[in-house]
Amino acid sequence: MFISVLRLSRSDIQQIAVCNQGVFDAYTLHKTVYSLFPKENENTRSFLYADRGGDFNEKRILILSKNLPKEPEIGKVETQEVPSQFLQQECYGFEVLMNPVRCDSKTKKKIPIRGNDKDALKRWFLEKALANGFEVNPDSLSIGNTSVLQFHKDKQKVVLGKASFKGRLKVTDREKFINAFEKGLGKGKAYGLGLFQIVPLTNASL
Repeated sequence: MFISVLRLSRSDIQQIAVCNQGVFDAYTLHKTVYSLFPKENENTRSFLYADRGGDFNEKRILILSKNLPKEPEIGKVETQEVPSQFLQQECYGFEVLMNPVRCDSKTKKKIPIRGNDKDALKRWFLEKALANGFEVNPDSLSIGNTSVLQFHKDKQKVVLGKASFKGRLKVTDREKFINAFEKGLGKGKAYGLGLFQIVPLTNASL
């Protein structure tokens, strides 16, 4: 696996927007990141990304991928391989931006979890954690950025609820944990959600 940072200056963003009818939104960013990787097929995605914001001068996009990204036509990309021991630690600090939805047991429809219902979001994430091979210290878990991601795709408006989750975790099932890191968490991965950003913690405990 490779970890990359795509850096877009203010002039880069303006140039990309000009090519997209003057718009630089979540879907524009989606297309920009997707242009860095050869198309495999309609159902295969071998990379994840997250908009890390930036400063007055540039925007930074974090990318995790199975393959090396192409050199971008606009912007600069820096890449390094994920060390083999990176995913073999016991405890990590983490951050992930997700689309919180639950499945209705009767209708099987996806129901968004309201951003102002922090208790429901917390329960939802703790369940997701256990299903993905790690447990989270509830006292360390913080929830923020509860808003919506809105953009137009093929003249259709797309709205995705989002929430960021931060805290400390302990690995309980290595295989599931690695799978979560490599494939992401939850829905909306094609639009910058689900990238599981982790940092090993030395002598950490829950």
